[in-house]
Amino acid sequence: MRADAEQLDIADVTANWVNAEVLRGDIELRIKALADLADTPLFFGRLDYLHSLDEEGESGHRFYIGRRHVHDADGDPMVIDWRAPVSQPFYRATKQDPQDVGLRRRFGYDGGELTAYEDEHLSDPAEAERSSALLQREIERPRVGPMRDIVATIQPEQDEIVRAPLAGSLCVQGAPGTGKTAVGLHRVAYLLYAYRERLARSGTLVIGPNRSFLRYIEQVLPALGELEVRQTTVDELVTAGLRDVQVRGADSPAAALVKGDARMAEVLRRAIRSHVRVPDEGGESLVVVRGSRRWRVPAYELAQLVRELLARDMRYGAAREALPQRIAHAVLVRMERAGEAPDDRVQNAVARNAAVKAAVKEIWPQVDPVKLVLRLLSDADFLAGQAAGLLGEEEQKAILWDRPARGVKSAVWSPADAVLIDEARDLVERTGSLGHVVLDEAQDLSPMQYRAVGRRCSTGSVTILGDIAQGTTPWATPSWAVALGHLGKPEAVVEELTQGFRVPRTVIAYASRLLPAIAPGLAEATSIRDSPGAFEVRRAAPGARAEAAVAACREALAHEGSTGLIAADADLPALGEALTAAGLAHLAPGEETSAGARLTLVPASLAKGLEYDYVVLVEPAAVVAGEPDRRTGLRRLYVALTRAVSGLTVVHAEDLPAELTGCAPRAGERPAG
Repeated sequence: MRADAEQLDIADVTANWVNAEVLRGDIELRIKALADLADTPLFFGRLDYLHSLDEEGESGHRFYIGRRHVHDADGDPMVIDWRAPVSQPFYRATKQDPQDVGLRRRFGYDGGELTAYEDEHLSDPAEAERSSALLQREIERPRVGPMRDIVATIQPEQDEIVRAPLAGSLCVQGAPGTGKTAVGLHRVAYLLYAYRERLARSGTLVIGPNRSFLRYIEQVLPALGELEVRQTTVDELVTAGLRDVQVRGADSPAAALVKGDARMAEVLRRAIRSHVRVPDEGGESLVVVRGSRRWRVPAYELAQLVRELLARDMRYGAAREALPQRIAHAVLVRMERAGEAPDDRVQNAVARNAAVKAAVKEIWPQVDPVKLVLRLLSDADFLAGQAAGLLGEEEQKAILWDRPARGVKSAVWSPADAVLIDEARDLVERTGSLGHVVLDEAQDLSPMQYRAVGRRCSTGSVTILGDIAQGTTPWATPSWAVALGHLGKPEAVVEELTQGFRVPRTVIAYASRLLPAIAPGLAEATSIRDSPGAFEVRRAAPGARAEAAVAACREALAHEGSTGLIAADADLPALGEALTAAGLAHLAPGEETSAGARLTLVPASLAKGLEYDYVVLVEPAAVVAGEPDRRTGLRRLYVALTRAVSGLTVVHAEDLPAELTGCAPRAGERPAG
């Protein structure tokens, strides 16, 4: 297929050189998409249908299922794309509902080499129901490098989410290890397959919590043949196009909490509309000169036009563009009364009249969103006027800058400030909407961040992925209903994934001790892992915590796969020095794709969304203490405890948090040395 694309002759098939360049670019992209991935098999399953699916009789009843469509030199299909309707029973057929499938075959690979297969005779009542050994092996395969696709192991409840229609918005509440991130990415791939033309026009976007997370997931969509999906963070999203705004500051928790509050949207709306000056009804009329005639629009009529536009609650910029046309229409009414017959050209000419333009400039001046937010955060009197009845005095003090900036370039902007600017920009001019947005780790967004994302899919749909129990910001959403309201998608369907595929049973059970304190309404996750996983809690001697952590890392590295050493952010420098002194090479977060070391030193604040075969978690009490409040700290600890795929070792010198020790000790816990 790649050779056919490379041999295409486009010398005489286009009308001009511009079209030729566009076509050449499309062909180059096609060739790139057809590149071989040596360790990624093209097919992983087979379906034998009981009855023919075509009108030709017996042909076409057997299909090989793979990551992409593959055809032979004659154009006949050899492998069917996993997203095609005929492939769906591979994921959903059961003995109770075989969906006309007689046999389902799964293929096992070692790298790119076929090593095994297993058959399920779905129509044979004599064959007992059994779990798939190949499926289990794939789930438990060591995690090295970036996230892999799960196209060969998608489960029925996941497949329903993946194949949900584009028109509906979905919210996926998923416990650790339930595959919600992978489901969201595979949903993008499915939507691009099923609605490619529509999404090619409107666009698709994946939003993650940070760059480390995006580097971790960046290979999933290319492995599925989708190369053009943009991936970004909320911070990058709202700063795009802001050339003079350099985000290099940080807010206090109190300031960030207020700036992220939905009430700030109304404060900004008031601030923008405060620039409108309604004419004094007893003031001078507007005089428009056309040839030898003078046309007067009384001040009271101008005031009425302005109030009507304000009452319509249009965007500031759209209303400013409408005002001269409204004034011109008032002039045309007077012309018609005087016996003239003006047309649209005359109305447009009146709207461009110097007197009309001067009046609009005075009544409805232009507003720069960046300068507006700068004034709001620098001018206490201006902020007080716009926040009256919305923010208390202490809240206003929290968001006011200690040192007002002299200008936009000299201001020390924070990420929350950039979100305010984005809101102000939308109040002036409508933000463009995409066809579909995937928002991962959504539980951590503030109401204002939700609004920023919602603007990008106001006429499209969204897939929200997250876990209320893993909310680790002071403004983490209390419920999905609240979050969906801020996104502007209150009608979105909420699906819950509770069956885990990644975290071992003993590990998820230990971490779930925290759920009553951090998310009492959520059900405890279960795991289908046959292997219980290695789990140990070690008490280190005072002053020997780093040495105990190094020893635990050595033991983990004796196994195949990756190891993550997770600790409170403040403890990382000392742990890094201890690893270096012990001769253990290690990577920083985001360097997982680098060759060499299999050990990554991970700050607890960046662990969310990542996974490692073995995790060494150092000092849970320090992880909790590193957050502004205890509940947030316990949620951060819950995240850190659930990053392990094969084994977890908890090393501590201080007492464990009471929430972890409130239950009877479980198997595998023992003090060290």
